[in-house]
Amino acid sequence: MRNLWFLDSRVMIRISHEDGSDQLSMLEQWAPMGDSPPLHLHRNQDEIFHLIDGEFRFRVGDEERRCVAGDTLIAPKGTPHTYRIESAGGGHWLVVTRGREFEDFVRAFSRPAERDEVPDPSGPPTPEQAEALSDAGLKYGIQIVGPPLT
Repeated sequence: MRNLWFLDSRVMIRISHEDGSDQLSMLEQWAPMGDSPPLHLHRNQDEIFHLIDGEFRFRVGDEERRCVAGDTLIAPKGTPHTYRIESAGGGHWLVVTRGREFEDFVRAFSRPAERDEVPDPSGPPTPEQAEALSDAGLKYGIQIVGPPLT
């Protein structure tokens, strides 16, 4: 399955780590205004973001910056990072990683998309859901180190 609902976003796995010999993944993602994952880091892979539509506020390490369609940035492995979608129409972007961990994490925490839109918002996670996300992240080399951007 490549068309997924991942938390409050829609993810289309355009290139799976299994498709080529270098284990590259390219995920296309859509999310509503205000979407912001917890501050986290990837232990084993860099994460590249290429913005297609919308305005985002990124935090990578100690730096915070606003980005818009056409911008590309990297969160090097081991560097805490997150983003928040600031545009009323939501955000649309690509994520590129090498290795299987991030893609496997997304697949593990997703369900098949019921339509080609973002899912209905689920609201803030319960403490149990936040703990499950954190535990799953550790299994896939992702460590949650702080809250989402507000």
